[in-house]
Amino acid sequence: MIKIYCYDRCSTCKKALSWLDNKDIKYEKIDIKNNNPDEKTLRELHKKSGLPLKKFFNTSGILYREQKISEKLPSMTEDEQLKLLSTDGMLVKRPLLICDNGVIPGFKEESWRKVLGL
Repeated sequence: MIKIYCYDRCSTCKKALSWLDNKDIKYEKIDIKNNNPDEKTLRELHKKSGLPLKKFFNTSGILYREQKISEKLPSMTEDEQLKLLSTDGMLVKRPLLICDNGVIPGFKEESWRKVLGL
């Protein structure tokens, strides 16, 4: 089953869900603000993605900018970054696609096509 962590007010999330709906792809939608993945889950998702951990941060988010996270990340350990990500779903890049073939933070149609085998 495909899982998508998303936020209802996020235009990119709406676009991604609409894209899936238009292709009749079934998924489980998870509200990232109310059901933020915990540190253990984020660690597993990061490992499965094969991407740098910084790709999991919502760099355009208000919270990211207010907390000046871009200045802190270079000196933080991976454990510290995962712990920080687990504190608030609004710090996590969305939509966050989780499927058998991989994990992708953000919506890029080409990447989603590839991981979903389309």
